[in-house]
Amino acid sequence: MNRRVIVVTAVHAPSARFLPEAYASLRAQRLPGGWEWRWLIQEDGATDEVLPHVPDDPRVSFRQGRPGGPGVARTLALARADGEYVKVLDADDRLTPGALARDLAALEADPALGWATSRVLDLLPDGSTAVFPGDPDEGPLEPGTVLAAWAANDYRAPVHPASLFARRDLVLALGGWMALPASEDTGLLLALDAVSRGWFTRAPGLLYRKWEGQVTGSPAHNDTAERTARMAVAEARARALAAYGWRWPK
Repeated sequence: MNRRVIVVTAVHAPSARFLPEAYASLRAQRLPGGWEWRWLIQEDGATDEVLPHVPDDPRVSFRQGRPGGPGVARTLALARADGEYVKVLDADDRLTPGALARDLAALEADPALGWATSRVLDLLPDGSTAVFPGDPDEGPLEPGTVLAAWAANDYRAPVHPASLFARRDLVLALGGWMALPASEDTGLLLALDAVSRGWFTRAPGLLYRKWEGQVTGSPAHNDTAERTARMAVAEARARALAAYGWRWPK
């Protein structure tokens, strides 16, 4: 039986129309011999609007659940994750060629690495791309590196959580994505950074779509009081994990 990379996608009705593009980018990935991917699509809710956009492919599974935000949807999808690694792919984003293989190679080469991220390019409505600023150098990221940069830069992480690739058991040990209405992916990234070394790849690994209906552009997402609370609890969790001194691997 092949070893597996599990790609996890949370989707809601407005973003479902982008699933075919995400799928095309996933189909274009090439993994080393003995490896395969599986795509777990989890709807945040239970509507009739997502399933028509789900590809008919035995490597793809689709489930629905009560609405609770993308973190809840991704964490529910972990119940079906039967591979060694978990890769995030938001419904409206696209992987670049070779992204999965590069992430996999980094972690397979160094068992002391718990997670990886890669360079992200914004995908603009006209089809052009823009560079996500502030990328670190390619290579390992020591524990606490992301938290320190994030706290010093108005809660802007130096690596993008939408490009996350991580060991499944480590994600499970940390409880999956945070129970927040947004920034749940940043919360998981900070927790991973608190307990393990990571890796950053300078080659672009993700096209991060900018579009009018995306949740991160909504007024609620940018509400000052809520943002302050989200950042406070994400930081407190990461610092608590670091203070307890638990490290992965033991």
